[in-house]
Amino acid sequence: QVQLVESGGGLVQAGGSLRLSCAASGGTNANYAMGWFRQAPGKEREFVASISWNGGSTYYADSVKGRFTTSRANAKNTIYLQMNSLKPEDTAIYHCAASRVLVINPTSTINYWGKGTLVTVSS
Repeated sequence: QVQLVESGGGLVQAGGSLRLSCAASGGTNANYAMGWFRQAPGKEREFVASISWNGGSTYYADSVKGRFTTSRANAKNTIYLQMNSLKPEDTAIYHCAASRVLVINPTSTINYWGKGTLVTVSS
């Protein structure tokens, strides 16, 4: 059983930056592809970004491409989401995810979810 705990959310002005972290425990995240999803108020959860188990492949939603970067440090069982040029529409709860697929895409089966961290971007 893998537990995922996100941190780093908060309130930021439009144009600002935040870095989210996701720490895995109860196993090693080196065996899983990892990713980020988000859910805004009143909307369905949507895919944001993902990274393969060895960090060699990444995949981004069009809405964040060029602004967000995901990375991982397997020695620390941690993945990161660097978010730059934030927009009010990025406001959401951001969830970390782990899957046994090679790289997570929007329709992948997710084996483990974190509870999320809230990101609020003010205009």
